[in-house]
Amino acid sequence: MTILDGKKISNDIKNEIADEVTKMKAKGEKVPHLAAVIVGNDGASLTYVGSKVRACERVGFESTMVRLSNTTSEIELLDKIYELNDNPDIDGFIIQLPLPPQINTQKVLMAVDPDKDVDGFHPMNFGKMALDMSTFIPATPFGILELLDRYNVETKGKHTVVIGRSHIVGRPMSILMGRRGFPGNSTVTVTHSHTKNITQITSQADIIISALGVPNFLKAEMVKDDVVIIDVGITRVPDDNAPKGYIITGDVDFENVSKKASFITPVPGGVGPMTIAMLLKNTLLARELHRQKQ
Repeated sequence: MTILDGKKISNDIKNEIADEVTKMKAKGEKVPHLAAVIVGNDGASLTYVGSKVRACERVGFESTMVRLSNTTSEIELLDKIYELNDNPDIDGFIIQLPLPPQINTQKVLMAVDPDKDVDGFHPMNFGKMALDMSTFIPATPFGILELLDRYNVETKGKHTVVIGRSHIVGRPMSILMGRRGFPGNSTVTVTHSHTKNITQITSQADIIISALGVPNFLKAEMVKDDVVIIDVGITRVPDDNAPKGYIITGDVDFENVSKKASFITPVPGGVGPMTIAMLLKNTLLARELHRQKQ
């Protein structure tokens, strides 16, 4: 059994990006600039955005955090987005989700310039991804592909089962794993809350990508020997014995499933660290895109 170490691979990617930025600076070129917009004071969102800013500092990117109050109107947020769209210094930006209830999330994501949409959420970029065109891939799916690639996990001709159908992970992963090329060329089954006899499906899978958000959902009896497990789930489970009062748990019963798996991602330290690394990679791609257009 091999651990797919997202912490190690994400550090490798950050080091590679930092080397690229060093070369840019030596040539007197503009370095990538990532902006993050956060509305409100959600603790998890603030922590996540803070980690993105620190990651930018580590690789030598410029970064800007735009903080807006919880009472910000949809019009005010859209005005800020249009301002970022028009700012030539900003290569890419993200809108941290979730947004307050007075704001239409879909409308906001649609307003982002697709060339600066480093989250890969704009319908134009999602459509390009579905058509195998060059574009920004959402950071978490992009990170999963990179893990499979760097550990040389065979995907061609394999049966991949995706648990979950969200627009952020499940839906894009089902498209990407079935695309031509590597990682890809697998036969994909998408399962969700209305799927019947899910154990019958997962027990036939060569690769399982679980993005359900239900702690320890996938049990050892639901998988076959030598399965590849990608656990995207991350849930805080109360635990009085833990220093913080909770533990971070994935969708997979790691202790027992890992005994049957050929490759498996841990939680934490698997897919999570890859997400920020690939956001940086998308920002690097956005900077190159803008340079080519100049």
